[in-house]
This record gives sequence, structure tokens and C-alpha cells, in this order.
Amino acid sequence: MPRLRFYARPLAFAAAGILFTSANSAGDSRYQIASREVVESRLRQYTGENQQREATLRNLFTEVGCDEQHLSEQSVKDSKLPNVICVFPGTSDKVIIVGAHFDRVSAGDGVVDNWSGASLLPSLYFAVKAQPRKHSYIFIGFTDEEKGLVGSHFYARHMTPQQIAATDAMVNMDTLGLAPTEIWSSHSDKTLASVLVHIAKLLNVPVTGVNVEQVGSTDSVEFSALKIPSITIHSLNQQNYNARILHTSKDKFSAINLDDYYQTYRLLAAYIAYLDQL
Repeated sequence: MPRLRFYARPLAFAAAGILFTSANSAGDSRYQIASREVVESRLRQYTGENQQREATLRNLFTEVGCDEQHLSEQSVKDSKLPNVICVFPGTSDKVIIVGAHFDRVSAGDGVVDNWSGASLLPSLYFAVKAQPRKHSYIFIGFTDEEKGLVGSHFYARHMTPQQIAATDAMVNMDTLGLAPTEIWSSHSDKTLASVLVHIAKLLNVPVTGVNVEQVGSTDSVEFSALKIPSITIHSLNQQNYNARILHTSKDKFSAINLDDYYQTYRLLAAYIAYLDQL
């Protein structure tokens, strides 16, 4: 079995003098955190085939306040299901994309890969809507990643040159909760990775780099190909990779470490809010 490539040494963080506060600390409120019970309840709504998961994701966005004006479906060529898109408008023309695929393979329940990422999208929308933002946040549930990045490829290839230029970051979540937060270093912009390490230190949350080329590809590569700074967050390490959870009957709710999963959510909520200040 091939071995994953580990990078235990965090990337250096060069930025200085940037304000970081949370809604739970004194001072300015920069983001708000969904409770652990709420985050876990959304994770537990993994049931059903891909069509049901797409409908569930739309309902979860509606529950957190993404109204009809800002919630849409993008029909995708070569897919029976659309991309699900929720927009939180900003005050400038700049954009941050946050994405995760909602589809699953037939083996297992597809909780780890990738309802763990898709079900966090509404909770991250909830995190940033605490106050007005300069960036518009576009939260996307991608269809048919498992069939070759179909949804993300379609979305990226239909971006106009102006939309590409306006997009400052693409944050991708794929396979969370098996372990503490990991960065796919070779598939991530160095500055975005460094900022995540910085935020993790402030929150006292572990994060390391693990490259997983042997496992396959992921939706962020479609945006990196357009020169959009991108980062992929996951939770694979050698131990859980060897356990052969992905794409097997072992991909079920019990495979998730709920402590690690909620820590990853806390980190990502702070992270995407923080990116608006850069």
C-alpha cells in the first residue's frame, strides 16, 4: 500500500499586525459559532442517495437563513444533479468560494467522503453572517466529484475572466473528522496554508500537512488551474488511510471522531472569517 507524505512542520507565517477576534471573545465580533449539537445533527443527516443529499443540503441552507434570492441550483452538464449554491453578499466585488462535494459512492454511507464537508457548508454560512463582509462568500455543494470532479469542473469553466480575477480564495473541504485537521500541502496555496496554521495556533487547534496524491484528486484543482489561490482541508493520515475507510462499507457515521470534527469546524469558521480581512 502506498504511503502518504507527511509534513509535520508548519509553514512559516509572515503576515503581522492583523486583528483576530471571535464572537466569543472580548472586542469586535468577527464570526459566530454553531453549537456542537447543531453541527453534529447536520452531519447525521447523511442518509439517502445523492438526490436526497442534494435536497437535504438545500434545506440546511434554508434553515440558516439563505433565502430564495441567494440560494440557487446550477444545472451541470453530464450530471443528473445540480451544484447547490448559497451566496452571502459582500460590500465589494471580491469573492471567497467555500466548497465541498455532496455526492457519495455506492459503498458505505458516504459520511466521511464527503457529507462531513458538505454538511459544514451551512454552519460556515452561519459563521460569517454575523456581520457585514467585504467579500461575497459563495458556498457551493459540488455534484459528482466522485465521477471525476464533474460539478467543480463545470462551475470553474463557466466563470468569466472578471469572476476569476475577483476570486481571492477557494477553500475546499473533503473527508473531515477522521483525525485532526490536515492541509493537502501540495494542492494548497502557500499563503492560504500559512494563514490557516496561524489561526490554528491562536485557537490552540492542531493542524499539519499531509499530501494525499495516492488517494485521488479533489475539487480545488479546478480552481487552482485558473490561478485562483486554493486550499484543501482534509483529515487523512497514514493510520486511517491504511484502515481503508474511503469508498468502502467502513465509511459510516461511527468512523467520525466527533471531537476532531467539531475542532475542524471551529478552525474553519475562524479561518474563512479571517480571510475577509486580508
